Order: sequence, then structure tokens, then C-alpha cells
Amino acid sequence: MQAASDSVVRVLGTACGLGVQGSGWIAGDGVVVTNAHVVAGQDDTTVQLEGAGPEHDADVVWFDVTNDIAILRSSGISGAPALAMHTSAEPGTSAAILGFPENGGYDVEPGRLGPTVTAGTQDAYGRGPVQRRITTLRGLVRHGNSGGPMVDGRGRVVTTIFASAASGSSKEGYGVPDSLVRSALDKAQEPVDAGPCVR
Repeated sequence: MQAASDSVVRVLGTACGLGVQGSGWIAGDGVVVTNAHVVAGQDDTTVQLEGAGPEHDADVVWFDVTNDIAILRSSGISGAPALAMHTSAEPGTSAAILGFPENGGYDVEPGRLGPTVTAGTQDAYGRGPVQRRITTLRGLVRHGNSGGPMVDGRGRVVTTIFASAASGSSKEGYGVPDSLVRSALDKAQEPVDAGPCVR
């Protein structure tokens, strides 16, 4: 789990005149996975390795509002280690939620992977209902965890966090299925518009 920390980044930017912070994870050389709602409306997105040190400019190269996926490319983090995905992880797999909740330091929370289901829910802008595939999970998900990975004991990504459950007291959340992230990574190429900001 400690090795995975080298591949988790803080994602920063400005949208609607406000500072926005989330998490992300390195999926390839200079390539970061995060949520669309984390970077929506930004033209100044940066990433920080391990959430500290210099901020590196990042371009949005994939922006999927429906599935809340964004792919970033940053030459400043080229050479940083990438995480692999475990696309066949079974529900019940013990895992850890990694990221930078509440704009704080790097945090690891224990969790458990739930089933992946088709649900009527909201898109990255809170509009809905939209039918989409989501992965359910148990564990503490807080503001700022969005875009961060949930990894198994071998450091493989089992889902990408996008929200906590509606009840603030429950330790439940939701993630983007690895299959959707893999598809986005295969398609991401040139910089794209990050849409309007999330209000």
C-alpha cells in the first residue's frame, strides 16, 4: 500500500472563481485518471505528486460527463510509477481508499469492494437520472477523495472513487468501474474542453 502512494496525486485548479481540489492516480507515463467533476470548468489544472511539492501543469485529454471520468496528461510527472488495474476483482475484496480528503495530507482508509451495478443516478454535474455502471464500496469517502483509487492488497486499482453515499454518517461510496476507465484511457489523445464548472 505504501508503494501505491507514489502513484497518487493531488489535482488542483480553479473553476467559477473558486479553488477546487481532488485526487487522482497515475495510469501511465504522465497520464492521470480523475473525475470529470474535479476538473470541470478549469483551464489551469495542475497535479502534485504525492500531494506535495511543485504543481505540474496538466491537460484534460478525456472528459466524460455521464460516467464522471477525466483523463489528464502532464509531462511534469513523466517517469512517475503507474498503478495497474485489477479488472476482475470480486465483490468482497479487501481494499484501501487512497487520496487527499478535505484538502489534507495523503490518507489511507480501509474498505471493501462491492458489486458493480447499472443504476439510475446523476452525471458529473448532478443532473439525472442517467443510467450508468457504478461500483459500490464500503469505506470512508470524504470530500477530496474524488478521483482517487481504491486498491487491493497488491496495489492494483479496483475502482476510481467518485462519491460518498448520500448519508454523511454511512461509510459507503461509489466508484467508476475499471472497465470504463480502461476504455477512456484507450481513447484519450488530444486536449479537450473541460466543460462548464460545477455549481
